[in-house]
Amino acid sequence: MISANNISLQYGKRILFDEVNIKFTGNNCYGVIGANGAGKSTFLKILSGEIQPNTGSVVLDPGKRMAVLKQNHFEFDEETVINTVMRGHTELWAIMQEKDALYAKPDFSEADGIRTSELEEKFAEMDGWNAEPDAASLLSGLGIKEDDHYQQLKELNGSQKVRVLLAQALFGNPDLLILDEPTNDLDLHTISWLEDFLLDFKNTVIVVSHDRHFLDTVCTHVADIDFSAIKIFTGNYSFWYQSSQLALTQRSSVNKKAEERKKELQDFIARFSANAAKSKQATSRKKLLDKINIDEIQPSSRRYPAIIFNQNREAGDQILEVKGLSKSVSGKPLFTDFDLFVNKGDKIAFLADDSLAITNLFKVFMEEAKADSGTFKFGQTITTTYLPNENEEFFKTDENLIDWLREYSTGEKDEVFIRGFLGKMLFSGEETFKKASVLSGGEKVRCMLSKMMLNEGNVLILDEPTNHLDLESIQSLNNALKDFPGTILFTSHDHEFVQTVANRIIDLKDGKSYADKLSTFDDYLATIEKS
Repeated sequence: MISANNISLQYGKRILFDEVNIKFTGNNCYGVIGANGAGKSTFLKILSGEIQPNTGSVVLDPGKRMAVLKQNHFEFDEETVINTVMRGHTELWAIMQEKDALYAKPDFSEADGIRTSELEEKFAEMDGWNAEPDAASLLSGLGIKEDDHYQQLKELNGSQKVRVLLAQALFGNPDLLILDEPTNDLDLHTISWLEDFLLDFKNTVIVVSHDRHFLDTVCTHVADIDFSAIKIFTGNYSFWYQSSQLALTQRSSVNKKAEERKKELQDFIARFSANAAKSKQATSRKKLLDKINIDEIQPSSRRYPAIIFNQNREAGDQILEVKGLSKSVSGKPLFTDFDLFVNKGDKIAFLADDSLAITNLFKVFMEEAKADSGTFKFGQTITTTYLPNENEEFFKTDENLIDWLREYSTGEKDEVFIRGFLGKMLFSGEETFKKASVLSGGEKVRCMLSKMMLNEGNVLILDEPTNHLDLESIQSLNNALKDFPGTILFTSHDHEFVQTVANRIIDLKDGKSYADKLSTFDDYLATIEKS
């Protein structure tokens, strides 16, 4: 389908890719993974022709059509929504434009007639008569209401624009579909629709995403960027992660015999294949896993942050009690008459159509905002530690990371002690002297997590903690919260994160009502679908 041959790319002294040779084929979905800065998005741009490598070439099979999810959200602002989608099939769109221009000519000639008949034939071959209804169907599936289909794209908000550009990429059944972070700004319902669409898609997909549930659902293969090379592994993200961790453990067990290691890997593949048979990809993925060569399973060089939340003391039975809490912003209710009794050990995931509702609720709990009415009270033994959604105010300083984190240490101030916490978050050596103000989004979140670890709270409150984090940091944070013995109040758009951490779901719904269920996330979603 598409191959990258001897691709090399270097920026200054930094080598992103060194003679990469890789091919993507068939009815497969490839999830491209790699640490932050490894070059995932850059590689997709090389495949699509947006970036030229220093050496090498990209070859798309003759007659095949590629579609790419556009990242420029303003490129089609002056176009109608429906036309923006149909422009995704550039050849069909060109025929439509030429055909319309010819029919509009006042001096329509015999030559024009011959040309239009040729265009009409091509138009029919491409199923052009169904182009507009097909585009409308895609838009509706992605949550764009019919009333908006003939609006100009600039009239839509940012989230709606993302959906329209996604519909543009999906339109016309391309032979190769390249998607860079397609789930960004999509709600759970739309992500589920996209998962189903890609599972039914019969051509090749190459996707970059930080959404592990999405990667697990749609991917048949993982393309791992590591050491300036790219290797393809059979299976989804969870299979790659668990198998690479197992291989890493085996490598450190120097006394284990080769036969024992092989048996352990075979047992792992068998277990994972059995689970795969129950998934949406069912038959195809199980067949792929059954054919895996043991030699394919290799340890990854990834570095995972060491996130461990300890409690300064065990909480008593009184955690948090909320009575009749209400808050509105600009006349819009975010939550109304909200009651809550938090039990010891609860790990509560908060859901809402409007994320501002949860952000404001957490700010009320942290006394950074005031409720319009109602009360809340934490127990006397409770120490809260909080990860806000917006953290810019914490980093408006010229302090280096050691001095920055030292300010938040209530106990030990020794530099070696502080460096230890930074080292757990992958800041080591000279990196600890970086100014806090120049950190990337992901680095800031990792620093905020270090701050939380130092606080040793027994109630953690986290507002979208996975934002800006790479897959390695998300996985580490996920594991840390599963292992945390205290109480957690959190919200996240990461399906896997919510499913594996939460034992209770609170859905603030429309700002006027709420649901409170002792349930996993998937079980709660199942009850919604039935109702």
